[in-house]
Amino acid sequence: MQMNEFIKNLKTPIAIVGMGKSGEAARRLLLNLGFSPESVLTFDGKLQTADYNDPDALMSNAAPKTLVVSPGVPLTSAWIQNAQKNGVKITSEISLACACLEGEKLIGVTGSVGKSTTVSLMGAGLEAFSKTGFVGGNLGTPFAQYSAEVLEGKRPRADWIILELSSYQLENCENLALDYSAITYFTSNHLERYNNLEHYYQTKWHILSLTKNALFLNSEGGDLVEYSKKRDAENVKIVSKEDPVLKGLHLEKAELIGQHNQDNIALASALAIEAGWPSAAVDGMKRFKGLAHRLENVGTFKGVRFINDSKATAMDSVLIASAAAYDTLSNGGKLYLLLGGRDKNLPWQDLLPLKHFQSIEFVFFGECREIAQQKSSLPGSSYSHLNEALQHCFQRAKDSDTVLLSPGGTSLDEFKSFEDRGNFFKSKVAEFAQR
Repeated sequence: MQMNEFIKNLKTPIAIVGMGKSGEAARRLLLNLGFSPESVLTFDGKLQTADYNDPDALMSNAAPKTLVVSPGVPLTSAWIQNAQKNGVKITSEISLACACLEGEKLIGVTGSVGKSTTVSLMGAGLEAFSKTGFVGGNLGTPFAQYSAEVLEGKRPRADWIILELSSYQLENCENLALDYSAITYFTSNHLERYNNLEHYYQTKWHILSLTKNALFLNSEGGDLVEYSKKRDAENVKIVSKEDPVLKGLHLEKAELIGQHNQDNIALASALAIEAGWPSAAVDGMKRFKGLAHRLENVGTFKGVRFINDSKATAMDSVLIASAAAYDTLSNGGKLYLLLGGRDKNLPWQDLLPLKHFQSIEFVFFGECREIAQQKSSLPGSSYSHLNEALQHCFQRAKDSDTVLLSPGGTSLDEFKSFEDRGNFFKSKVAEFAQR
């Protein structure tokens, strides 16, 4: 089989460049494929435990014949370009993983924003009918870890594999062959790595050339539809939540909050239908509550809905979350918006439009509560800690109200991370539910 030939033709020594999660997974897979530990070297400019920290030392002392380059390391790095000119093979963790496949069906999702949610939605759909499916890539588990676990006998082969693919991964994935694919959104991003916006979009658009069947595009995906028109490509389908077939699925009843997520679930549902998944898959997607700490619907307790958006540390994110929560308020309900944390010289004044919304009560907390309130000119009570702010909400919130943690500030005034802050919020909500 051609893919096995790919593995056979890899020349040693092999150096893994970048020892994050994907680098570790690549090493594990190579050892499972029978390469000796001595022939698989590790390089990382920052990690002292790697075999090499200096590229010149790696290339002169070890003289690797193959470089497995992690997505975070630019292929334009002078020493990698130089190695390639001198006949060193450049490959990736994804290409290694693909070389071990035997009939699994693949769906790849990319986009400037929304790809993690769309992939997670598809994962929830897959879980509803498949006992063997795998969801990973840029989100969560590296693809090579899947292949390693199959070879180790720790998991069966998947019927379906759903991969989140970053633009970095799409630069270096020679063996990747997708059955279906999707692009969620095109907007300016990662311009420190690309020559210009066109170069960045082109890298994302490369997913079409890797796709056997259809590429699906979100009709509300920023520059996406306009870009696709210039390409005049075949096998491209534009998905709108207004499509009659999708409207018939009642996606508006999904647990996910926000109009942008209606677009994500429409895209995921269209893919599922095209792939021939059962109706249970769409039901599974509708039950998906969202990624943790990103507009996560924690649940409704004593008539009060709680939303954890702890990851929101930018004003745009706060405005999107506030609009999503406000638009889905029950009749007569009020929104309690928790704002604060630690300041990073944020433009809190951008939140001023929220002042004109009726039925929002602002509750400030944390180290930057005074700066946030002063700059935003928003009225509301103020507390030194999140716990006190929450107790205020618990005492005042009534049936049909919503409490939204979308703080704007970072978590580092009283928490280790945004995850830590979100988990604290959820634990306090659980305590409230038990009272």
